[in-house]
Amino acid sequence: MSDTETSRTHTTTYERTAATTRPPARRDPRRPARVISQRRRPSLQPHERFAEQLLAVLSGLRPVHSMLGRTIGEAYDQLVRLAPTTPLRARNTTPVIRTCRGFHPCPGVVEAWAVIAAGNQVRAMAFRLEQSPDLRWRCAAVEVTPRRHQN
Repeated sequence: MSDTETSRTHTTTYERTAATTRPPARRDPRRPARVISQRRRPSLQPHERFAEQLLAVLSGLRPVHSMLGRTIGEAYDQLVRLAPTTPLRARNTTPVIRTCRGFHPCPGVVEAWAVIAAGNQVRAMAFRLEQSPDLRWRCAAVEVTPRRHQN
């Protein structure tokens, strides 16, 4: 065996160390992009959250029974009567809440209203929320302005 054959054999059977297993040093000056901090959406007030849920039911995006545990008294029956007509849905448009406000006439009660736009229609929705002993809010009443018939 010649000296060159021995050295080849020797170089292929060397023991790996931490210094030899490291990847080569980075020569690229570019750095990964910074992650843009994602702002958390501010938590919604109970009347704002319920306005979105009621809008989803009254526009046909969610079934009425999705509100079963969130309603008390006549509110569920009112939703059952209103939902089949999908009063807040205009042709080929998704309704949106333009404004939602609430008033606290007494502790544990919110009387709220929302202005809803769908296409060129603008409608109003009023509802009452009551806080139960377990501190969860439930809808106690819902009303929607009737649809105007266009001539």
